[in-house]
Amino acid sequence: MAESTSRSVFTGEHEAFRETVQAFIVKEVAPHYEDWEEAGLVDRSLYRAAGEVGMLMFGTPAEFGGAGVDDWRFSAVVDEEFARAGYASVGLGLALQNDVAASYFLELADDEQKARWLPGLTSGESIAAVAMTEPEAGSDLAGIKTSARRDGTDYVINGSKTFITNGQNADLVVVAARTSQDRHRGLTLFVIERDMSGFERGRNLDKLGLHGQDTSELFFNDVRVPESNRLGPEDGQGFFQLVRNLPQERLSLAVMAAASAEGMLSGTLDYVRSRSAFGRSVGSFQHSRFVLAELRTEVDIARVYVDGCIDLHTRHQLSPVQAAKAKWWVSELQFKVADRCMQLHGGYGYMREYPIARAFVDSRVQSIYAGTNEIMREIIGRDMGLTP
Repeated sequence: MAESTSRSVFTGEHEAFRETVQAFIVKEVAPHYEDWEEAGLVDRSLYRAAGEVGMLMFGTPAEFGGAGVDDWRFSAVVDEEFARAGYASVGLGLALQNDVAASYFLELADDEQKARWLPGLTSGESIAAVAMTEPEAGSDLAGIKTSARRDGTDYVINGSKTFITNGQNADLVVVAARTSQDRHRGLTLFVIERDMSGFERGRNLDKLGLHGQDTSELFFNDVRVPESNRLGPEDGQGFFQLVRNLPQERLSLAVMAAASAEGMLSGTLDYVRSRSAFGRSVGSFQHSRFVLAELRTEVDIARVYVDGCIDLHTRHQLSPVQAAKAKWWVSELQFKVADRCMQLHGGYGYMREYPIARAFVDSRVQSIYAGTNEIMREIIGRDMGLTP
């Protein structure tokens, strides 16, 4: 189904790249997706394949094997196509590398660190994770308790993290740890590598949806990390480095939510046109028409706002408040679309072999991670001068 909104945010170069991503999904993802869902994680070869076609770490300089492109729209294309095709659990892992971890390695790493880490992250030989969330802190980054104690030229890190995307597969984990007791100026970022002594992975968490995405508990027991693995100076800026990168992460989720809603709506239109009840197509009933008309309108509205945010972010003008608006509203619309479209499928919508069933459970977490939607509303309300 062609989109009913005209899109001007992408150029011909982006649309040509979109075709590359679509072909990649058909060849490298569709044949293996059920196996990955069953296994609880994707095969590492997916990242190497993505690296080969230039789908990872777009901003990596050419000297480290990348394209050196300062244009987030290429990442947005990847996010959209995986979400629209219904492969959210795979797309989320790639988005974590491109839209979240990339910023830390590209913006905070020194020249030696870039030479050490960027080639592998860009080729897909290395997989990244970002460890912020803790069992007792949740969305409260200032409540992080994982500690990093100086010991000569090393740091000794102790603590735990949870709900970490790419947690089982990750080779490089950006960890937020406390180097002083100041709530907002006491955090520093470190890169913990796969084979460091005392770094342990807990279970691959048994989630309601996104079964193909490994999400893990991580434990740090006297992990000795060299100073050369610290990202940026120990100057109390770790909290602000985390917060500065959140708008891009939230926009990425909004992009995926909008594309997922479009994909679900398209699939449901095909279904109600072909499915009959009481001697008529399901789509011919007034109720079906009204539901789908409402969803079509809201999805189009979401698309316009999200594309506006993509444009702003491409020009480095997206504000945290604009990203928060996109994240909460479009993620809740995604779940609304999933719910309504499942209902229109009837009993078949509850069967896991139908894409709408998987889309329903996969969409539920969108309002929770990267800051709950309650936190998004808090950000917007405070921007309106409504402080507690």
